[in-house]
Amino acid sequence: MSGVRRIFGWIMRTVAIAGLIAITVLLVWAFESRNMPDLRIWHTVPLTSEFTANDATPQSTLQDYLDQEERLFRELRVKIYDRLVPTAEMTFNRYRAGGLQDPQQLPRNWNRTFELVPENIQGGALLLHGLTDSPYSLRRIGEIFHGKGFYVLGLRLPGHGTIPGALTEVNWKDWVAASRIAARHVRERIGPDKPFVIAGYSNGGALTVKYSLDALSDPGLPPADRLLLFSPEIGITPFSAISNSHKLLSFLPYFAQFKWLSIQPEYDPFKYNSFPKNAGQQAYEITAALKQQIREARRAGKLAVFPPVLTFLSWVDATVETSATIDRFYGQLENKGNELVIFDVNRSDRLKPFYPAGDAASLQRLENRSDLPYRLTIINNATPDSQSLARRTKAPRSQVVATTDLDLVWPPGVYSLSHVAIPFSPDDPVYGSIEDPGGAYRGLPFGRLQPRGETHYLIAPLSQLMRLRYNPFFAFIEQRVTAEIDKYLAH
Repeated sequence: MSGVRRIFGWIMRTVAIAGLIAITVLLVWAFESRNMPDLRIWHTVPLTSEFTANDATPQSTLQDYLDQEERLFRELRVKIYDRLVPTAEMTFNRYRAGGLQDPQQLPRNWNRTFELVPENIQGGALLLHGLTDSPYSLRRIGEIFHGKGFYVLGLRLPGHGTIPGALTEVNWKDWVAASRIAARHVRERIGPDKPFVIAGYSNGGALTVKYSLDALSDPGLPPADRLLLFSPEIGITPFSAISNSHKLLSFLPYFAQFKWLSIQPEYDPFKYNSFPKNAGQQAYEITAALKQQIREARRAGKLAVFPPVLTFLSWVDATVETSATIDRFYGQLENKGNELVIFDVNRSDRLKPFYPAGDAASLQRLENRSDLPYRLTIINNATPDSQSLARRTKAPRSQVVATTDLDLVWPPGVYSLSHVAIPFSPDDPVYGSIEDPGGAYRGLPFGRLQPRGETHYLIAPLSQLMRLRYNPFFAFIEQRVTAEIDKYLAH
């Protein structure tokens, strides 16, 4: 009996010590957050008109969603834009009404849900953007579909396109509910027989996969005929699972900044720079739900009828886990017609000394496998001493690799793509490398910024300013997407 008491006592002491350590870490983390910049009204003011899952009913229509969105943006103007004084500090702030970064000054405010309607509808495409982004991130993809006669709906997901503070309250189920309304609308708009495609970027990729898994067992959800994913968020760091631990202290005004992972100037017209912990928590929860749902669908044999998927991703990605897309998703698919396109890093011999040791080994192992149930395409250097690119493709369950030279070259100074670069073309007026020929956008040219100076001086982090914001190889994506659309239309 005494032995049991000793073991029980040891367990209780261990639990107490672990709890004390956890509380200490939480307190240190909370006090460190007070060194972050002060919160502004776009971090703290609540917007009460935002759509939530509780607003959705089986009868909800896109027009209902748009009406609520209109009320939301009127509230945004009254609570944010109309309250700000246009000081010099606000010159490049997106909330300065009439300023250089004010998205409302453009012919279309791409922070809002948009529709592209052709004269003769050949099909439908639903676009779901990423976390902290806006519908703008898939604007160019939508234009490609529209040019081919597709009705395009670029949905603004709840919590986005307004103020970063909106993401402190959002729940991933709000995104799911909104995407269901949008998908039903696209299918109704195009009719029962025309091809229906859902395209998702980053967190929108997770929602795209989630919707399609739900549609396997819910007859009220019209299934897509094809999925198109860009840097999909199938898995993220497990650290995000404890993001909302801040709630133990952040309700106190003294620790208000503890709600945030980063507090930064809001100069990007179509993407939040500040990032609340709740956003990371919701991203983690939807990827956890996906992991479980993929496993259950595989066990039930439902993945054999999952829509074909075409995915584009960067081999190096600081935002999501590419391994989750490869193993947790693509490795489980049992249907036909899937392809994974990976943009490798610049493998030039002169850059190899600067890369982590063994970086190329895991990609090489993937390419060497003969059991892959999908088509694998890798875009990388044609030869180690060349900046030109080639496409290396192998069919499902094959060992044969076919190589085709591409009319693409690594731009000077670029060593890899990035999570945020994949869906943006070089001529994108906001994030591209080419000056906007139309001149409608007068703000900061993010794709062309090259700040030089001492580190840690600018209040905007260099890691954000120097991250590649456009895809120099977007021509390959456009060609590949166009070929897919032609295939849909041929059938």
